[in-house]
Amino acid sequence: IFFFFTTLEVRWQCLPKGAQGSREQHFFLMLIKFLFQVKQATNQIVMNCADIDIITASYAPEGDEEVHATGFNYQNEDEKVTLSFPSTLQKGTGTLKIDFVGELNDKMKGFYRSKYTTPTGDTRYAAVTQFEATDARRAFPCWDEPAIKATFDISLVVPKDRVALSNMNVVDRKPYPDDENLVEVKFARTPVMSTYLVAFVVGEYDFVEARSLDGVLVRVYTPVGKAEQGKFALEVAAKTLPFYKDYFNVPYPLPKIDLIAIADFAAGAMENWGLVTYRETALLIDPKNSCSSSRQWVALVVGHELAHQWFGNLVTMEWWTHLWLNEGFASWIEYLCVDHCFPEYDIWTQFVSADYTRAQELDALDNSHPIEVSVGHPSEVDEIFDAISYSKGASVIRMLHDYIGDEDFRKGMNLYLTKFQQKNAATEDLWESLEKASGKPIAAVMNTWTKQMGFPLIYVEAEQQEDDRVLKLVQKKFCASGPYTGEDFPMWMVPISICTSDDPTCAKMQVLMDKPELTLVLKDIKPDQWVKLNLGTVGFYRTQYSPDMLESLIPAIKDLSLPPVDRLGLQNDLFSLARAGIISTVEVLKVMEAFVNEPNYTVWSDLSCNLGILSTLLSHTDFYEEIQVFVKDVFSPIGERLGWDPKPGEGHLDALLRGLVLGKLGKAGHKATLEEARRRFKDHVEGKHVLSADLRSPVYVTILKHGDSTTLDTMLKLHKQADMQEEKNRIERVLGAISQPELIQKVLTFALSEEVRPQDTVSVIGGVAGGSKQGRKAAWKFVRDNWEELYNRYQGGFLISRLIKLTVDGFANDKMAAEVKAFFESHPAPSAERTVQQCCENILLNAAWLKRDAENIHQYFLQRKAPPAMV
Repeated sequence: IFFFFTTLEVRWQCLPKGAQGSREQHFFLMLIKFLFQVKQATNQIVMNCADIDIITASYAPEGDEEVHATGFNYQNEDEKVTLSFPSTLQKGTGTLKIDFVGELNDKMKGFYRSKYTTPTGDTRYAAVTQFEATDARRAFPCWDEPAIKATFDISLVVPKDRVALSNMNVVDRKPYPDDENLVEVKFARTPVMSTYLVAFVVGEYDFVEARSLDGVLVRVYTPVGKAEQGKFALEVAAKTLPFYKDYFNVPYPLPKIDLIAIADFAAGAMENWGLVTYRETALLIDPKNSCSSSRQWVALVVGHELAHQWFGNLVTMEWWTHLWLNEGFASWIEYLCVDHCFPEYDIWTQFVSADYTRAQELDALDNSHPIEVSVGHPSEVDEIFDAISYSKGASVIRMLHDYIGDEDFRKGMNLYLTKFQQKNAATEDLWESLEKASGKPIAAVMNTWTKQMGFPLIYVEAEQQEDDRVLKLVQKKFCASGPYTGEDFPMWMVPISICTSDDPTCAKMQVLMDKPELTLVLKDIKPDQWVKLNLGTVGFYRTQYSPDMLESLIPAIKDLSLPPVDRLGLQNDLFSLARAGIISTVEVLKVMEAFVNEPNYTVWSDLSCNLGILSTLLSHTDFYEEIQVFVKDVFSPIGERLGWDPKPGEGHLDALLRGLVLGKLGKAGHKATLEEARRRFKDHVEGKHVLSADLRSPVYVTILKHGDSTTLDTMLKLHKQADMQEEKNRIERVLGAISQPELIQKVLTFALSEEVRPQDTVSVIGGVAGGSKQGRKAAWKFVRDNWEELYNRYQGGFLISRLIKLTVDGFANDKMAAEVKAFFESHPAPSAERTVQQCCENILLNAAWLKRDAENIHQYFLQRKAPPAMV
């Protein structure tokens, strides 16, 4: 049977206010009506339905009498219900009406309760929705698939002192006849849309509002008393809507957009059409207490969710196989948008460190997956909300945009959005539109990046022939486990750009490498000039240079003639080649020392990240202290140049760099940094001099790493007093730095307490695992001991994958890999299966790396300390 329905009316009624704390508070009543067409005679209707009890259901053919359903057969495993009718429903249109009761759950999915505290200290609940990917069926029976679209007429019956919001604007609000404390709020009809984008929220909120240049009403809803904290996001949203309208040349299709901060929220944010929901930390900015990285995060998340209003909501993926298209695209264009709003953030360099290298790290594993994954059962959808769909997706779109050029890319986007608006599309449809606009073989090129997993390593060597440089390029799959030895030879169509020291910012040559080997001739290159591949680190591949080519690039790192994003890419490629055993780790450590004059925040951030990975690896040896000495040597010159206090004329990136460097030095036990951190912390706690928001994380992590039980108690007290979720999260993330075993246990117990929001438990436990060797063991034991509670709390959603990854990724022996594997065999987590495989693979790779390189690294550290030999 096939249904086509055009209108869905949802009426929700909350239960009496007096039932605030009682069991009833968990339930909601709903009446739903579908207008649809029966295409083939039947006496059964099958719909998606989960955690719902149907009271009555009936079908009324147009102009005929109502027929009541006589049976409801729930298939809980498949999240379906079959409605049986006593007579056959004939072809034609009609109305299906269902009365039912649902549970207002505590699982952060479907229609759920979110707990918050009022300014006077009372605990209350808001009722909110989170339907992506397959949880609309927990709020109302429906056909819960992206390709089955409808218009929605929504009415909510709510307490009259509460704010009620949905996708569209309010068209009527009137007293509810049966109860003077309630009102009925009716919303305008939505455009044709998918169930996963439907949303409604009922609670207590303040708001700030503005109109965008193109006349759209924008509101940011905040907790009561915190309207001020919505202003930054409001400013970003009001600038972003016209930017996207111009970029796509398609107007925003709704009369309003609301952005709302939800207290209990599993993801970062959700792009419901016209009513975007956010974690508080992804939307609220306090001018006094928010750090620079939080402002940047809010700008990126707002840019990401608003891009979805076009790309995802107006045109929706056909099925979850194409999820990457939604998420990869929005993860790329959020940077374009932030670069437009805040050019001073140098956000594209940050993209390479935040998304591009992260995706390559995951995609080099044998247990990665292609960007496009066939999704069968809905439980498989959660598995693909990962760095491949988001970050690799964004990286290949960035490469594609560069390959096509901005003008043709925009033309192609407009063709695609115009052709498929209010409909569904597949990846191939986008390629077709971009091909039409650019005249380039987009599908052929992109299929090599989306349909096969992994990416290439390009080996390059050069030979001077008179005035020319002859380059020989060879591509092979890059594997985290070392040189590729597979039977088949995967091949990519790789857009290659090459620059030289003559002009490091401009491509001397651009080619499409569509075969395993390629020889290129660069004209007029002097013997003393260097040559570099992958200008701007845009191509999604790693480069391995012949020793002499690499040698010639090192001075360009030291004298900064190589642009920041290329210095970053070069260092990151070398680090991953060392991790894979293709070159020695000592070679990379030598290159890292060349970064002594580095001024760029993002380059330092990537360097810091890689040293963190190495530091975690060496925590399994008896010379862990040596790498701390190396970290202090590398970071102290920049630390001294920056100092503790902002200088006149400094900006956003200086603030980020100072926080990064001081945190790194403090954690490594740099004496002067530790003393200053302790002094400033004491003044902060005593209220003499409040720490600036940008210095809090580095100071907190430093004093905890070298602190005792008094330090921990003080931090927990600061956590309790914090009025802002950002400050609570800041503290939660660093508590794991504490190193005494009994205090580590105290932090882990705190992670599951009422003091920590359910979604933030993961970062507390992850912080413990990442904080020290003892912390890693304790966190893993804690997760095993409390597995049932944690698994139930996240219902197998993507937070469970994140928890597993953060807890076990840092181990480095074969026995641990076997232990992790065995635990999850006896405690299955279907949505995290791939994560478990990836973690076990990472543990084995760490073990191999340690075995291979530990002794050489140790010798290198000893030799650095040795006095120069007397001649």
